Amino acid sequence: MYNRHMFVDEVDLTLSGGHGGPGKVSFGPAMRSGPDGGNGGKGGDLYIKTTTDLTVLRVYTRNKAISAENGQPGGSNKKYGLDGIDKQILVPVGSLIRDLNTGEEIELNEPDQRVLFAKGGLGGRGNFEFRSSTNTTPEYAQPGLDGVLKKVKVILRLIADYGLIGLPNAGKSSLLNELTNAQAKIANYPFTTLEPNLGVFNDKIIADIPGLIEGASEGKGLGIKFLKHIEKVVILLHCVSAESEDPVGDYQTVRKELGEFNPELLQKKEIVLLTKTDLVDPKQIKAAVAKLKKLNKNILPVSIHDYDQLQDLISQLNAK
Repeated sequence: MYNRHMFVDEVDLTLSGGHGGPGKVSFGPAMRSGPDGGNGGKGGDLYIKTTTDLTVLRVYTRNKAISAENGQPGGSNKKYGLDGIDKQILVPVGSLIRDLNTGEEIELNEPDQRVLFAKGGLGGRGNFEFRSSTNTTPEYAQPGLDGVLKKVKVILRLIADYGLIGLPNAGKSSLLNELTNAQAKIANYPFTTLEPNLGVFNDKIIADIPGLIEGASEGKGLGIKFLKHIEKVVILLHCVSAESEDPVGDYQTVRKELGEFNPELLQKKEIVLLTKTDLVDPKQIKAAVAKLKKLNKNILPVSIHDYDQLQDLISQLNAK
């Protein structure tokens, strides 16, 4: 169902700092000058940094184990090994990093946010460090310490100002394309949208969330994969098709799934958009609006082919 270009919003990774370089066991010519083994270099640190590229998790679908560079071994003549180079990996803004061993979680919600995640191990001491009055020729050195290793799950939750939600084929992608410069794929069949699409409207982000169906909160259809993306959306734009034989039922189906996934979603601000109004009789539109207003006062008929209706929607969005 999904190809290699699919939207990746969860990935398990093993992240580690670099291993400290080993110390050196070395002596001067014929051991007359005593031990001169140098210390190993420190392992590199691993950092996580956020990016606005929401597709970046794709690069980790094959490479799931990532480490900073190891420290270099110590050398003779008291030469220190070079420290390992730090490593930085990118995750999308809105990522939650969950430590799979401890359960600890951190959220990264700011662009270009950078955190030290896994420290590199200390380098081992060379035998020069172990000389003493009682042991003038130590023949051992430390191996260097492991870097911190963490097994994590990265979970992306989109951060958007507006979230277009609704049943499949409710006109969400068409509306996104009309309001923004997004070029979301559209067609007259369910599940055309297999991943969230984003567009920018007056410097605000609109997310087109793939269509929900009854049972989505239990994993049916594509719902469970995408319901989490609604959690950080500020305002829900709930699309209900005017072509539907039961617009109230459609509305209630989606609301039910939101509530079962996370009751807090039902507290979000919501505008109900009765879409595709150009395809039905005005009397049918009026009847649907009257029924929906019993559940939500904020109902707005809209068609991408009706300039005045689009302007009404734009005015509402600008006022929010």
